[in-house]
Amino acid sequence: MTRKKCWQSGKHLSLFIFILALAVVSLIAQDAGLFTPSFLPQDFARRRAALAAAIGNEAIAVVQGAAKIGGYVSFRQSDDFFYLCGIETPHAYLVIDGSQGRSFLFLPHRNERMERSEGKVLSAEDRDMAIKAAGVDDVFGTEFLAQYLARLSYGGQVKAIFTPHSPAELAAASRDMAALAVAETGSDPWDGRPSREGRFIQLLAARFPKFQVKDLSPTIDRLRLIKDEREIALIRRAARLAAMAMMECMRSTKPGQMEYEISALAKFIFLREGAQGDAYYAIAASGPNTWNPHYHAGKRQIEDGDLFLLDYAPDLGYYVSDLTRTWPVNGQFNDWQKELYGFYVACYKSILKAIRPGQTGVGIKQKAGLEMEEILAKSKFSKPVYEQAARDFISKFKNPSGPFGAVLGHWIGMAAHDVGEYGGPLEPGMTFTIEPALEVPEEKIYIRAEDAILVKETGVEIMSDFLPLEIEEIENLMKEKGLLEQYPSLQKAIR
Repeated sequence: MTRKKCWQSGKHLSLFIFILALAVVSLIAQDAGLFTPSFLPQDFARRRAALAAAIGNEAIAVVQGAAKIGGYVSFRQSDDFFYLCGIETPHAYLVIDGSQGRSFLFLPHRNERMERSEGKVLSAEDRDMAIKAAGVDDVFGTEFLAQYLARLSYGGQVKAIFTPHSPAELAAASRDMAALAVAETGSDPWDGRPSREGRFIQLLAARFPKFQVKDLSPTIDRLRLIKDEREIALIRRAARLAAMAMMECMRSTKPGQMEYEISALAKFIFLREGAQGDAYYAIAASGPNTWNPHYHAGKRQIEDGDLFLLDYAPDLGYYVSDLTRTWPVNGQFNDWQKELYGFYVACYKSILKAIRPGQTGVGIKQKAGLEMEEILAKSKFSKPVYEQAARDFISKFKNPSGPFGAVLGHWIGMAAHDVGEYGGPLEPGMTFTIEPALEVPEEKIYIRAEDAILVKETGVEIMSDFLPLEIEEIENLMKEKGLLEQYPSLQKAIR
């Protein structure tokens, strides 16, 4: 749990070394071209075997891949589909046969005109290549999926089709946000479309009434909750990349800048190092905008005396992180900022110290809560509202019957708010964040930090532990020259 001091090693040396390391990953990704370099075919085969065992020998699973989005937007496969086969072709389908333990891909046929324009995509004509890449048993055109299901419906052994009922997680989308989008569309009296998953379920039930159509989402969620070593390696890289970008943002923050300049700097570093996009939109908020936890307009000019909050992370090979830090715009915490931020950090560290494998969220909250009470007893506040905010912070955190109950933060993995149930003991291979917030409603003050955490056999790893958290660490880092100082805005030149 000791915080590393890699940020002290001199200006941008650590960032330069990190860039060189990630460059290797970027080159491998470019070389692979048509298939992910991050996993082996047997990784996907192992996941499909576990899923087949879970649904039983009287069922099959049918997983619908993502549709191509209109416009000049790069395609990103849905998380569940990628998790099970790694294929990034739009409008693809995967069948996992629980009765035989076999898997089949159904892919669209080659679109030569599109490939001539945009580059090759795996299609039904690339049967051998797709079998080798994903480790499936065979590949067919999508038009044969109905015939395949029809034959099974008259065989007698297969009685159920499992397919995800939850909305797909696509680019920068978590399950909660995807479900909200479906609800909002359904609430529109001039739209009212079902989700793509809902429509697929309707079609399966109507065309093959002999099958029971069951929800596959809980089964996939349980599998995705425990990460394997290759998944962990990607999440760790995403966390380190997010931390290095955030450190550069701290160096570069100065009064007078726009909020979007800070998030743009982080995004530049993400993309420069091979990220395929954002894990979620950048929450880059200054001053009063920090009061809105998911503010992302980025349109305010930051001012001397403001606190700046950045919550932002990359999508690196379909795996993400989620980090947050709060720092003073002018590089120095003033008296009231030191008072509140110092109390917050002491409490935050007590939570990190309490996290251990085998513990539940409730147990961790109880242990950390006792230390927080001791911290509060030793703290002095210049205003009664600050002391009340501190008391409310501890009370809210400790309360197991509150709105967040036993939840410490949220899972991270293929999505920023990753899938999986909460409440049980922590197990090796789980990855999550904590993000408690200290709020002073009377003055619209909001302070938050967030780190990426991996549960191991004998302890936990804070994957972002070198990202400055303490007051002195942040202030020392912000004395260094940042990239935005070296490369001033071009606004005057482009007007």
